[in-house]
Amino acid sequence: MTNTTDPVQLHKQFIVNTYAPNLLLTRGKGCRVWDADGRSYLDFLAGIAVAQVGHCHPKLVAAIQKQVATLMHVSNLYYTENGPKLAAKLVEKFGVPGRVFFCNSGAEANEGLIKLARLWGNTNGGRYEIITMRNSFHGRTLAAITATGQTKYQKGFEPLPQGFVYADYNNLESVRAAITDKTAAILVEAIQGEGGVVPATPEFLRGLRELCNEKNLLLLFDEVQCGMGRTGSWFGFQSYGVQADACSLAKGLGGGLPIGAFIAGPKVSEVLHPGQHASTFGGNPVTCAAALAVIDIIEKERLLDNVARVGETLQNELRALQAEHPWIVEVRGRGLMLGVVLNHPAKRFEKELLAKGLIAIATADNVIRMLPPLNITPADAREALRIFADVAAAHISE
Repeated sequence: MTNTTDPVQLHKQFIVNTYAPNLLLTRGKGCRVWDADGRSYLDFLAGIAVAQVGHCHPKLVAAIQKQVATLMHVSNLYYTENGPKLAAKLVEKFGVPGRVFFCNSGAEANEGLIKLARLWGNTNGGRYEIITMRNSFHGRTLAAITATGQTKYQKGFEPLPQGFVYADYNNLESVRAAITDKTAAILVEAIQGEGGVVPATPEFLRGLRELCNEKNLLLLFDEVQCGMGRTGSWFGFQSYGVQADACSLAKGLGGGLPIGAFIAGPKVSEVLHPGQHASTFGGNPVTCAAALAVIDIIEKERLLDNVARVGETLQNELRALQAEHPWIVEVRGRGLMLGVVLNHPAKRFEKELLAKGLIAIATADNVIRMLPPLNITPADAREALRIFADVAAAHISE
């Protein structure tokens, strides 16, 4: 037992040590969060691309409160109202007829895609292999870390599940060379988020679509991080003018509540049948109410336009800073999914930004990743740029 009520000490004593938090945050509003001492921070991480419409948006809070007071959970053994409405909205945004499976997280959504691909492949010539990309990230379950093309996430968890083959991102010939008579699908991110905010080239994604058509393979998109408007389109793949056969969603879908999903297009929408896949909390009335509110806010506040407009401003100003500081190698990304590449490890720069009141995160060792809410204001963007410029001016490259 413990006598302390200090959340930091309780965390250190009772929560499994898989994270290393460095700040106690107690409330949020819009693009800002506050720590236990009352200090304000501009949040350019948004819960790792989760707080899509900012913290505690009044319409989102109201939708959640209303549903919590009405019906919280009854399981998928019964019809409820919000799940079907949300599924219809997501299929509409997906662009072609389909069906939706609801779950709780991005890893679970990608597990669903993997099962979907295997079930489809096994009824189409006994195929089961899925080609994924080196430097990708698809979640933390055993199958998802195996699909993830980074050995650092896999170390110590061997033996890993079979059925995954890796190819080089943005290299169509590498993918073509990996195809065998056992290949069922290709799983890819439109922008590799954990891999360092690396966008796909248009030629690569369009080439993958043509290759899947040619070889009768499924083209699956992991939209967990770059979906729900973050790149300026509802889904990242839509920015490239291609269509997925199926895609996974989570993070920003619930605006802060845990919800995941995959959307299955016409080629695979009838593959799964009762008893073949399930999720106890999938399609929960409260999380679906939140997701419906998120979509409504994005539509009514024209946030896709805001993403394009503010995202362009941020990229242009960050590239101007790049011209001043030779240790900034590149600025890349789409919309409000941005990466600033340094020529040295980025963790110290992340800490320097935090000390000045800007939350961002170092990823892929040398990249500062920024994922602000989609409703970020021009004023917030200018303040973030000022902080970034001040830190850059004082920063000594390693």
